Amino acid sequence: MSTVRDNPISASALAVAQETAVQPVNLGLKSAAGDAASAEALARLKNETHEVRNAKIAQLLNESVQAMHARDFSKGEKLALKALEQDDQLGVAWHVLGIAREKIGDFAGSMRCYEAALKLLPDHGPVAGDLGRLAFRMDMPEIAAKFFMHYVNARPGDLEALNNLACALRDLNRCEDAIDVLRPAIQEHPEHPQLWNTLGTVLCSQGDAQTSLTFFDEALRLAPNFGKGHHNRAYAKMDLGDVAGALADCDEAIKFPDSPEDLATMEFGRATILLSLGRVAEGWKSYEARFSKNLTEAPRFSIDAPRWEPGMDLAGKSLMICSEQGLGDEVMFGNMLPDIVEALGPDGELTLAVERRLVPLFQRSYPQVTVVPHRTVSYEGRVYRGVPEIEDWSGFDLWTPMGSLLQVFRGSIEAFPDRPSFLTADPARVEHWRRELAAAPEGLKVGLLWKSLKLNGERARQFSPFMLWRPVFEVPGITFVNLQYGDCSEEIAQAKEEFGVDIWQPPGIDLKQDLDDVAALCSAMDLIVGFSNATTNLAGACGAPIWMLTGASSWTRLGAKTYPWYPQTRCFITPDFNDWNPTMQAVGAALHERAAGVSDVN
Repeated sequence: MSTVRDNPISASALAVAQETAVQPVNLGLKSAAGDAASAEALARLKNETHEVRNAKIAQLLNESVQAMHARDFSKGEKLALKALEQDDQLGVAWHVLGIAREKIGDFAGSMRCYEAALKLLPDHGPVAGDLGRLAFRMDMPEIAAKFFMHYVNARPGDLEALNNLACALRDLNRCEDAIDVLRPAIQEHPEHPQLWNTLGTVLCSQGDAQTSLTFFDEALRLAPNFGKGHHNRAYAKMDLGDVAGALADCDEAIKFPDSPEDLATMEFGRATILLSLGRVAEGWKSYEARFSKNLTEAPRFSIDAPRWEPGMDLAGKSLMICSEQGLGDEVMFGNMLPDIVEALGPDGELTLAVERRLVPLFQRSYPQVTVVPHRTVSYEGRVYRGVPEIEDWSGFDLWTPMGSLLQVFRGSIEAFPDRPSFLTADPARVEHWRRELAAAPEGLKVGLLWKSLKLNGERARQFSPFMLWRPVFEVPGITFVNLQYGDCSEEIAQAKEEFGVDIWQPPGIDLKQDLDDVAALCSAMDLIVGFSNATTNLAGACGAPIWMLTGASSWTRLGAKTYPWYPQTRCFITPDFNDWNPTMQAVGAALHERAAGVSDVN
């Protein structure tokens, strides 16, 4: 039994810190090339320390670099700080301190040090490169691109700089610009495997997994032990439905990680591949890799209570569950809650922490459970999740992240109950929306969801271009209802202009913030069509009929053609993200049949 007591952020700090959203861990290894603490980088720094005129400071910096050579970054930090106490205008000392702090995980402190070095050093190139890599690692591609461009300008033709600039442009959805950076570099240096690998990731981001395989294959021909190449080829194969091939590549990648963070990403990625293969029990066990301390995006929980582990009896216990991952997963994993309540029994107590917007919905659905909001904050480059409303943890026997319970309660496809719903929308608001929909234009009321709020290069390919929705919009006898949160004015105007369709806007609701009311609206719909996002999951949990648009190897299907979390769901599976047209044609044909059936009944 373990207890979480090692968090550097207090409960009081958590309560007042700026809240942030947890983003799911990026399973592709699309990281920028290079390492601020590589042998080459440290050798360069050591040479720079020899140019420091003050012998005492030079000795301190030399010892700091030697400590980092030995991977003792804490010692390196202390020695660099001592040097800066002697002279805080010494750029190389700030650079050394920045590297040490980056390596011990103090990303915010590291960035401040790099910025100080950038102002003081005459040669900006290496520092700009380190700053760019750190910003990229912290999911700030726009800032990273600026520093990488600075690096390119300082050192024209530097392959690491060009590769990293292309990575940042790719993650800004500027894939054509990324290709323009990579093409001349590859033509001049076709022997460089990293360039081929990055080009492959750009093609994957565009949805062209088939072509990307050519570039990953070339990278691996040049460097058979290139772990990132194997891992990224695995995810190209996943996009094409070759899950067994993806697992083979992932197993090979794990033999050759470049860093602990790469290994953690590979291990978590392998868990989702196992789940995609339907090896559910094995997959959930491996899924614990999502909390590796080496994953920058993984949340650290500020919870001071004994941690539940599989095999521990829950009967009669006071259990605290903290939901995790993105908002959609919080809802989806709630599929287990009826079984958890039953396992605790009449003498047990359950406290559940969910995203604040979900509290009313979960509390109504489980009145016997104490439902409280969790809070997630960014602190020094890391993400922390806690429960500020709970100050005294002594009353809890155990706590667990919600997903860890999947090993026990959803260890196979057969363990998923054929339950019509597990969340209960507000009945009064459901009736309200039924009245509003009845007053809308006549026809089958079909809610639409066509994108996610976060559409970076990694995620955008998983959504059909809006223009390909034509076969759906051309179905007569349908009133299309907007359920899409975020700014969708462009698509709504496009539907009117290109397809002659007015997408009905539900009045008086904020589709991003009013999630309890969104659940009620979804429950009043005749049908919901869209990709997996927070709203789709809310609709499914409340029992609304869903047509889910999904990829060839989406891990949440657990190897099935159906969607076990919401048994009423019909899945439309695209075999290739590069061509959504057959899938959208199939959705249009099915909707035409559904509308005709309703018309015949009437």
